[in-house]
Amino acid sequence: MNIAVCDDDKIILKMIQHMIKNAKPSNTEDFAVTTFYTGEALLSAIKGSKYIPARHFDIIFLDIQMAGINGIETAKAIRADDEETVLIFITAIKQYVFEAFDVSAFHYLLKPINQQKFTSVFLQAVREVQRHQNTSNEILVVKSGKNSITLQQSRIYYIESKGKKLEIHTDKRVIEIYAALRSLEQELSEDFYRCHRGYLVNMAYIAAYNKDSITVANGDKIYLTREKYNTFVKTYMRYLRNGVHGSV
Repeated sequence: MNIAVCDDDKIILKMIQHMIKNAKPSNTEDFAVTTFYTGEALLSAIKGSKYIPARHFDIIFLDIQMAGINGIETAKAIRADDEETVLIFITAIKQYVFEAFDVSAFHYLLKPINQQKFTSVFLQAVREVQRHQNTSNEILVVKSGKNSITLQQSRIYYIESKGKKLEIHTDKRVIEIYAALRSLEQELSEDFYRCHRGYLVNMAYIAAYNKDSITVANGDKIYLTREKYNTFVKTYMRYLRNGVHGSV
């Protein structure tokens, strides 16, 4: 599990690293902890560059009051491309708590932090990451412009091809990328079905279907190729028998 700690106080950085070590249950996977002194450095690592690959962090501990980009602005930049990372704010000032909610922060730790409180919050965060991993076969990373966007496949309703672009419809937003539907299809789990040359649908979100269309959970209707109808029904029935997010 990859963890980032971002704080402009070196003493706090070392303290959080020590607390993570003390909080780690003996029967869990290893934690790789990376520290950053600024929000800019953290964002640079997440976005990557021509020579350095982008990094994904499962949990980020983030100070709010920092020189340069503060923690709230750093969190907003992270959330623009990544809805899955568990964000935990660290601060000495209570007034930021409502802004923390705006970026879907998992928790808000007030300084000074004691080990017992930290351990409780940290273990909750670990379980949240594990829950996300258990509800999705894979994380999907796509390029939108210069940004890499990390998505859980389980949050994608369907993908639509529009010329050279793809629209990825999730439970929160629509993401446009330049890619071929066939190449993306190879990266997705078997929960996704190619129901039409221009559509991939996540079978977990099928609400209804007929001979030529599928209605997904958000109310959108997408095309179903008539020639594929019988195959689609058999595949979907197998999927339902195996349970939500099961292999088909």
